[in-house]
Amino acid sequence: MRLTIDEYSKRFKMSKEMINSKLREKKLDYIIEDSITYIIVDDAFRQPEEVKKEFLQTQVITKAPTKAKTTVATVIALYQRENAQLKQKIIQLEQKIDGLIDDKEQMLRDEMNKIEQLYNKKDEQLKNILELVNAKMMQEQQDRRAHEVKTLQNKNQKQEQYSDIVELKEYLKSLNIKSYQRKVIKRRFLAVYDNDIRVLHQDGKLYLDFSKYDYSDLLSY
Repeated sequence: MRLTIDEYSKRFKMSKEMINSKLREKKLDYIIEDSITYIIVDDAFRQPEEVKKEFLQTQVITKAPTKAKTTVATVIALYQRENAQLKQKIIQLEQKIDGLIDDKEQMLRDEMNKIEQLYNKKDEQLKNILELVNAKMMQEQQDRRAHEVKTLQNKNQKQEQYSDIVELKEYLKSLNIKSYQRKVIKRRFLAVYDNDIRVLHQDGKLYLDFSKYDYSDLLSY
């Protein structure tokens, strides 16, 4: 038996979209005649009333001359055979549904595993980035400390070590410049002392070592 898509949709209560999907996936047998798609339907899916009607018509046509009557046992046997075929089809459909469910569950498990692997990878990358940032910050702190003057253990050692070192404030006072000029120079030193190794910092004061460095660019006014 063959049915058009509309007939198949009405008979089996199935949407046309699902029918077209099954046709594309080759899950339904079909033929095309005059640009019309016909779906081949197994006799097992025919309604029992149709089977009975066709059977009775066949019996009437073939046995009309003898006028033989269909017995109740024959009809019952026909129904039993049809029911057995339908039951087998139901079992097959249930098996297909179970297979689809198993496939779907496996797909979900695979997707979850992919997400977990991606999360672990990103988490490891984030840890590496944090370690690099921490290492860089520690190095910057060490470099900054290297620019500061270390506290001397006693006054004699300090005097010996800094015999050519002078405090910025005292040095500016010794210059014959105006107050606002001293402020400009001091602000200039404060702006660069963290990054300029020439500027020594201790106990909140800035020192200059003229024996090692030239400060003409910072002292200009």
